[in-house]
Amino acid sequence: MAMTRINIDEPRWDQSTYIGRARHFFTTTNPANLFCSASELEWARTTVTKYRNGEVVDLPEDVLWRAKHVYDSAFHPDTGEKMMLIGRMSAQVPMNMTITGCMLSFYKTTPAVVFWQWINQSFNAVVNYTNRSGDSPITVKQLGTSYVLATGGALITALGLNSLVKSMPPLVGRLVPFTAVAAANCVNIPMMRMKEWREVGLALQTSDGSSLGVASKKAAVEGVAMVTVSRIGMAVPSCVLPPLLMNSLEKKGVLRRMPWIGAPLQVLLCGICLTFATPACCALFPQKAAISVDRLEPEIQAKIRAMENPPTVVYYNKGL
Repeated sequence: MAMTRINIDEPRWDQSTYIGRARHFFTTTNPANLFCSASELEWARTTVTKYRNGEVVDLPEDVLWRAKHVYDSAFHPDTGEKMMLIGRMSAQVPMNMTITGCMLSFYKTTPAVVFWQWINQSFNAVVNYTNRSGDSPITVKQLGTSYVLATGGALITALGLNSLVKSMPPLVGRLVPFTAVAAANCVNIPMMRMKEWREVGLALQTSDGSSLGVASKKAAVEGVAMVTVSRIGMAVPSCVLPPLLMNSLEKKGVLRRMPWIGAPLQVLLCGICLTFATPACCALFPQKAAISVDRLEPEIQAKIRAMENPPTVVYYNKGL
């Protein structure tokens, strides 16, 4: 019996609802996809390619979606090339839980702060490079500038605050890494996408996905702002909740009796937090964001209103 064809190039769940977006990103960031074998990845690639080419793929719908999700977890959406392991979205939780847990554990000495902030921004650079756009790739200069500025911003924030909070309660010192991560995100993301909000803008579409043939810098500014908020939101649970718990354990003398437990416990806690915070914060804003025509640049407004049956609201891909 022939299966009704489905559109595997759109998410499986309704993206107009928060729950639908969250289910989509829980699947996208699932760390279990890292353990897919080479043969399973090749099966997923072959299945998706055949289905997109209109060939008959005799698989149940759930299995077809499984192939699509495995494919998305490992292959670049524009180029189709297999991405490096630690740069994949499915590596976000295990990599970030290790790095964040160590940043929270080793925050008191300058060498430790420098090392772990550098490791964090190096990982971010790998992720940004791995997931770069195939149509508008990140240049080496842009990547390097963003990397240097984000690393510098994180270090200045962390080391500067560490020197200021020495006389404050221990909990304040434990929260310094979060402030440094937030500061780095505020530099890194706008820098990586500078070309969009300064030069080319983001392509605008109608509600049904039809291109309007124009791009808006104001839409790009909004998109970058939403992504920055989402990234900072992802860091809140893993950078705030473990320090609260560790501060409580320190007051009760647990860390004094078992000093070895600090780093492993914080890594574990970060993993639990990030497992839920990563997809939950990716889903905060719709991927296909809306903007009123009245809020666009005057010249873009004029072009849209000159069209037949001009829309009052247009849409754009905000990025991740």
